[in-house]
Amino acid sequence: MADLTRRQFFVMSALAVGFAVAAGPISAQTIKTDSEGLIAGEVKIPVEDGEIPAYRAMPASGNSFPVVLVVQEIFGVHEHIQDVCRRFAKLGYLAIAPEMFARQGDVSGMTNVQEIVSKVVSKVPDAQVMSDLDATIAWAEKSSKGDGNKVGITGFCWGGRVVWMYAAHNPKIKAGVAWYGRLMSDSTALTPKHPIDVAPYLKVPVLGLYGGKDDLIPNEAVEKMRGILKAGESGSEIILYPDAPHGFYADYRPTYRKEPAEDGWRRLLAWFKEYGVS
Repeated sequence: MADLTRRQFFVMSALAVGFAVAAGPISAQTIKTDSEGLIAGEVKIPVEDGEIPAYRAMPASGNSFPVVLVVQEIFGVHEHIQDVCRRFAKLGYLAIAPEMFARQGDVSGMTNVQEIVSKVVSKVPDAQVMSDLDATIAWAEKSSKGDGNKVGITGFCWGGRVVWMYAAHNPKIKAGVAWYGRLMSDSTALTPKHPIDVAPYLKVPVLGLYGGKDDLIPNEAVEKMRGILKAGESGSEIILYPDAPHGFYADYRPTYRKEPAEDGWRRLLAWFKEYGVS
């Protein structure tokens, strides 16, 4: 690893506190889930070249919890993603969100999306993400009372794309739920394939939750993905909420839409139950 990369890796030694600056202003409708009855907080995940921080939440008593990987938006593992982990933990899951950008930089203090994308997100290789998620499952199983035979994954925006890619990478997980993850893009050295490319070969059932008024993901791409999935054998499906914009689950932002967000959450829980995560 180059010296610069190593320095960046160690700079991001802890998770963000509160919400990412670029995500503001924070909405009054933001959902806040307490940690009563939970073990919740930062942990360290051993990876190939050191360790990365992650947020872990699970019930305070019991063992062999089903595991849910929660994959961040471009804003990192900030307060919203941590709250999502606590929502899962309240339902009996061990939910864990590893900081996927740990080596490339801390996005929590950056002031706009363009800066986050150019300085950090554009430099994150898919291979690194897949490896880190593998390591997170291993850690959850060995060190945190997780049941390695009951693993699901969900993610939002940037993390929604990762859900599709990780489902193709690791056919041993039970199910995935992708919230408005990008489906198509140019092939690069760091991101050689995209969900539309792996869809024909998926074995893991993935539920895609998308908005019909998403200004980042055209309806045409969603319909193309849906057609490819129907021709495959994974049982994957896509739900399109006609009036929902991008980020409709993000209750801390103006894009939040209560009805599709709550419906999507219900569908997620049912999907995980149907395919053996819970």
